Amino acid sequence: MKIGIGSDHNAFEMKSELINYLRGQGIEVEDYGCFSPDEVDYPNIAFTVANGVLSNEVERGILCCGTGIGMAMAANKIPGIRAAQVHDTYSAERAQLSNNAQIITLGSKVIGIEVAKKIVDEYLSVSFEGGNSSRKIDQIMEKENEFKK
Repeated sequence: MKIGIGSDHNAFEMKSELINYLRGQGIEVEDYGCFSPDEVDYPNIAFTVANGVLSNEVERGILCCGTGIGMAMAANKIPGIRAAQVHDTYSAERAQLSNNAQIITLGSKVIGIEVAKKIVDEYLSVSFEGGNSSRKIDQIMEKENEFKK
């Protein structure tokens, strides 16, 4: 599995620790930035990770900022992306099992690194179930496609 990861300056440390954690588990990681704790705007980082997912450069994405909110909002502006803000393991599991989220977003000012690691483990350990959830995801994507026309 190859994961794309990105953060703003607020979550640079969390992103760095998650990269080391994932690589320690043998997971390939593509770091999309930021590359220092210097202040940076998050939207382009979110867009880059989302495009990496859509182009199959990476299988899933993880985005980190202060709250996870801004990254989720930005990533979800890319057509075809479903990014879910999560701060607990149950939400991480459901983001993938029920909602086929290709990206999760985490808030470094909301959760600590140990919780973030557990969330990432849960998110990466499950796959989309389909079933009734497929119908709902299809409805979301159909609505998005209406705006492309």
